[in-house]
Amino acid sequence: MGLRARHEEDVPILEAGLYEDVVNTSRATGTPWRPITPGSKDSQFVVDDKEQRNLQFSVVELDGGALVGSASLWGVDDHNRSAHIGLGLLPSSRGKGYGTDVVAVLCHYGFVVRGLRRLQIETLADNAAMLRSAERNGFVREGVLRSSAWVMGEFLDEVLLGLLVQEWRPDPGNQERRPDPEN
Repeated sequence: MGLRARHEEDVPILEAGLYEDVVNTSRATGTPWRPITPGSKDSQFVVDDKEQRNLQFSVVELDGGALVGSASLWGVDDHNRSAHIGLGLLPSSRGKGYGTDVVAVLCHYGFVVRGLRRLQIETLADNAAMLRSAERNGFVREGVLRSSAWVMGEFLDEVLLGLLVQEWRPDPGNQERRPDPEN
């Protein structure tokens, strides 16, 4: 998997494959879903190149460059040298182990390119695919935020995971990985 700058033609594909899935978007964003007009600058997938705290990437297959999803380092804090990781894979790209690879690439970018000391992931407690992707990359469960996410009519728990640069293993590929039908 590779990360690249978001191309204008990626936006409608990501909107159709990720944003228009109301349940998935509601679970991923922590905000109520609302319709947006195609081509709107309000799309979460439109990138502001001047934004320094929220860095968005398109996720692509290295063989052929096919778009498979979206990834981000958000809440980048240069003073405390920390950031949060987020990702979303198009439905056709889930269950192939891509999530683990994307988290690995984001860790490399955050720790090596940006010089960060801590990366953090918050995910719903029932998001087994993201939990596995994070833990395969060395993230440690640091806590549960009980009933902290209002999602589609109910409160759900969130899991907080963290990884410090000194704990990071740059090559999780030496760990056994199987495709994950939920990722």
